[in-house]
Amino acid sequence: MRITSFLLGVTLGCGFGQAKEPGSHEVIVDFLDYHCYECHDSATEKGEREFESLNLPLTSLHDLIMAQEIIDQITLKEMPPKKEEQPKDEERLAVIRALQGEVAAARSRFKSNGGKTVMRRLSDREYENTMAVLFGRRVDTLGLTLDFPKEKTSHHLDTVGESLVTSGFLLDQYFQSAQRLVENRLGKPEMEVKSWHFSDNFKQYEELAGSHQAVFKYKFLCIYEQPDTDTRQGSYGHIEDFLEGVPVSGLYDLEVLVQAMHRDTHYDPKIFGIDFSEPFILGVVPGDATKGHIHYPQRIEPVLAKSVVSDEKPEWVKFRVWLEKGQTPRFIFPNGPFESRRSVIEVNKRYKHEFKNPSKDVSRATLLREGKLPHLRISEIKVLGPLAEDGGSLEEKAVFGEGGFEEKKALEQLGRFAERAFRRPLDDEDRKRLESFYGKRLKEGAKARQAALDVVKMVLCSPSFFYLSEITPEEKPELKPYDLAARLSYALWAGPPDEELLKLAEEGRLNEPKILRGQVERMLRDERVAGFVESFLDGWLNLRDLGGMPPPRERARRYYAENWPASMKEEVRHFFEYLLKENGPVLELLDADYTFVDKYLAKHYGLAEGKTLRLKDGFRRVKLPDGSGRGGVLGMAAVLTVSSNGVETSPVTRGVFVSENILGVVPPPPPDEVPEIEPDVRGAKTLRERLAKHLASKTCAECHRKIDPPGFGLEMFDELGKWRDRYPKANKKAKALKVDATGEMPSGEKFDGFEGLKEILVSTRAEVFQRHLISTLLAHATGRHMEAVDQFAIRDIQAKVESGGGGLRTLVVEALVSEIFQSR
Repeated sequence: MRITSFLLGVTLGCGFGQAKEPGSHEVIVDFLDYHCYECHDSATEKGEREFESLNLPLTSLHDLIMAQEIIDQITLKEMPPKKEEQPKDEERLAVIRALQGEVAAARSRFKSNGGKTVMRRLSDREYENTMAVLFGRRVDTLGLTLDFPKEKTSHHLDTVGESLVTSGFLLDQYFQSAQRLVENRLGKPEMEVKSWHFSDNFKQYEELAGSHQAVFKYKFLCIYEQPDTDTRQGSYGHIEDFLEGVPVSGLYDLEVLVQAMHRDTHYDPKIFGIDFSEPFILGVVPGDATKGHIHYPQRIEPVLAKSVVSDEKPEWVKFRVWLEKGQTPRFIFPNGPFESRRSVIEVNKRYKHEFKNPSKDVSRATLLREGKLPHLRISEIKVLGPLAEDGGSLEEKAVFGEGGFEEKKALEQLGRFAERAFRRPLDDEDRKRLESFYGKRLKEGAKARQAALDVVKMVLCSPSFFYLSEITPEEKPELKPYDLAARLSYALWAGPPDEELLKLAEEGRLNEPKILRGQVERMLRDERVAGFVESFLDGWLNLRDLGGMPPPRERARRYYAENWPASMKEEVRHFFEYLLKENGPVLELLDADYTFVDKYLAKHYGLAEGKTLRLKDGFRRVKLPDGSGRGGVLGMAAVLTVSSNGVETSPVTRGVFVSENILGVVPPPPPDEVPEIEPDVRGAKTLRERLAKHLASKTCAECHRKIDPPGFGLEMFDELGKWRDRYPKANKKAKALKVDATGEMPSGEKFDGFEGLKEILVSTRAEVFQRHLISTLLAHATGRHMEAVDQFAIRDIQAKVESGGGGLRTLVVEALVSEIFQSR
């Protein structure tokens, strides 16, 4: 039974006090009755969509969601389906206006039902950033979060409260991390500066052991390959006589006598997967002999320093690095050969005739004596430290103040630290707790300084530290100044508020519209905004998972040798940060005539800059030539790689990515009875033929007619984002199938390739994209997903962005001064 008569009765009898255009309900009902109910009534529910239960006026959030979905589908011309009779444009406009009027009229009724943020803890990223700020120095040398439970995300965001659970195990890890940080940085004993000098016994392990003893008598420490290899034969150079590491955490000066050997080798560069036009680079990472093989990768190995190495002769290279107690410096060759063992094997195959005894296989020892194997050769190492810092250590000043710990002012100093850690003033209960615990430790025999350090640990294990606790009363919808300061700083810096924010919160002025807007603008100009850029892009575009499904090494040596994942991520970050800084058009995220590349990425894209850029140049803004096949985030290797599986591409997978991450439409999961189509283009059948079985199924066709077209538009890129015209051959005899990147959107627009797809997205999906970007930004910033009732405010923000010129910075500012952001 149709609901037309019921709805008409509602139309005539109920108005909810709203001035309605005469006949607006009839317009909606007649349109749905004629174009929609055949597939979306209560009996059919095609695509799990049922519109018969829609009430007019809108009386529930369910009605609001349904009405908004109908508006979006009609606007995009995705409903009615292309095969059905299509309404005239004036009919579409009439029903859209009528539905928008209903949505606007419902706004006041649903205003008080908005969602609230679940009180959430700091994410692992935010935790480490906060520790670095509180202690005044990098903390990545400690691996504070390595043993934390694997962090869950919600729609790829790591800031949503519902997914940031706290377990008993995590609480124990908070204590372990606080103990390690405080004792290593503040509890270390006073120690005189000591020096070490190493000039021999440079033992190297496994395949290198015999050859180095025979040829060098362990007089040299040699590095033959970049760190990320399978075989690990010469990728880390350690000091055999310094395995115990440094005695205390601190700053240490390293002096290394090193030479770049055989960068001028006549061996084919393809053997090594290396760019011999670039100078060799020496890097330093920490190592811990108690945490695993010292010549293998370890869980804690941030790059502490890097330097270019001379070819001509051994020269002293100096570094100043931070090492934790027990860590020993290890040396790496970041732009070194792909794999040492492979290099030896290939030289044997191709250059065996050059050696004195060509009848035998060329051993590594023979290669070292007679050959020209490129490597870094270290002959001496000096270590000096721990070095004193002017006015005391950074940690001492950050925790206790410029003068360092003072027993007479201990509680005052601890109170100030706790306020910084809790991001709010202390109340009486907080102070009693600090005083009580400090006094308890003194009574137990602890010295004043140790008692104070134990209080610092207690503060770092308090829920007020690791939760973004809201002191705003439950009945108050608007955040109080201190809560707002914390939300703002973690949204834009992924770290705690600075003195200026806290001062404004103390004065009660941060909530003032002009002040708040000014602070958002100030924070966006600060270099710490990199925390927002990294965190937001990891969520919005799922860059966090980039590298999670890497390609086979033999098929993609440069991916590993040149560390493509790092370059891929940096391109997106530089591009987004540039738009943010310059307030560039939001729609340039979808299509732009420029991007940012380093030397490696320029070569990968086939750009002319691949021949002119040097590694030292880093990333540069480059104009994309006509026909480059790039432009916008969908043409960036990071997005194209993370939306593939490392081996093959799938239009379905990439289509889902576009639907979810660009347009904000999450397709329903496939029915259990439908077999998955492997993303394989090799063999007799084309990919389109394989996907045809989805479209042949009525169960699948409804979703796949929407999912697949954008995915086809991205088929011009392989699984690592390289442009292609044909698929790889399945074997030598097989024919290389031509890539077909044509498609037709459910709304009827046809396109031929990536450029055509972008044109459709920009010209007809711009509003949908902008709303989704705003919604994702607000979810990231508030810690909760947006709900149907939030769409009113999101549309207000979108309107302000459009009137303000459509810039990305404008979008971020308007979102962060909005009522949603300032509410619980």
